[in-house]
Amino acid sequence: MWLLSVILPLVRLYLCGVKVLIYQLFNKSFTLPVLPRQHGRVAMVTGGSRGMGFETARHLASLGMHVVIAGNEEEEGLAAVKKIHDEGSEGKAEFLFLDLASLKSVRQFSQEFKDRGLSLHVLVNNAGVMLVPERKTEDGFELHFGLNYLGHFLLTNLLLDVLKKSGKQDHCSRIVTMSSATHYGGTLDMNDLQSRTCYSSHGAYSQSKLALVLFTYRLQEKLAAGGVPVTANAVDPGMVDTALYDNLCGVAQAAKKPLANLLFRTPAEGASTAIYAAAGSQLEATGGCYLYNGRKTQSADITYEADVQAALWKRSCELVGLQDA
Repeated sequence: MWLLSVILPLVRLYLCGVKVLIYQLFNKSFTLPVLPRQHGRVAMVTGGSRGMGFETARHLASLGMHVVIAGNEEEEGLAAVKKIHDEGSEGKAEFLFLDLASLKSVRQFSQEFKDRGLSLHVLVNNAGVMLVPERKTEDGFELHFGLNYLGHFLLTNLLLDVLKKSGKQDHCSRIVTMSSATHYGGTLDMNDLQSRTCYSSHGAYSQSKLALVLFTYRLQEKLAAGGVPVTANAVDPGMVDTALYDNLCGVAQAAKKPLANLLFRTPAEGASTAIYAAAGSQLEATGGCYLYNGRKTQSADITYEADVQAALWKRSCELVGLQDA
């Protein structure tokens, strides 16, 4: 039983990966259309100092946005800001410290941002960890679930009032959440969200990405019901050559190296759909979508189950200390 609990998530995750690689072998990466200028708008990108997060921040700044890079590596974040400014970007970039593995840090960050009186038109929930050995967050949550999912769940809810005030009916604020094709192989055990019964890094990662899609759909339903000018979409970047794959096992690492140059997307290509979701005029007032390679795509069947969405939302509120609104 223990062996199956470890092997099945691994097999499901790598099967998802193989399917993505086959698709990428025969299909070109999404090419961004010409995007409207974004002067006067403010964006926040978690994990925006490297990889796809940096490419997202850089592109949004090039459109004229004021981009806040939120992350837990100050030196790396400041270097990313400098690089964006050195490129002569039309917009502005700045770095603010945020540790998504600490609910206290998320609350402090959100309050400090609000105290500045800035608007917030785009929130890109990009930061994440993948396939890390068993670890817990400051609050005792399994790291994938705590950082990838719960940290973003709390952050989004705490900033929601600013997003609502910043949006207009003809120019909505946007929440873009980075998921992954691995969510198709994910399972959600409401009685063991912290993977305490039997830890599998593959299962924990897939579960966190599944939770992000369920969260996005439930959030969009709440936003639409309230008639507020904010939309929420989930994005699948495909398989991208970033540092996220540093935790692959030795055999997988060896297999990945020759494949990366041939089949993996570059960070800029991987970020293209998130940038499109954040700024594309074609998606104005459009929410509740799972976007892959620039197109609306069907996510896993379970993600459309309203009772599962509601149950996860309620449990998430309990875990982070929010009222279930």
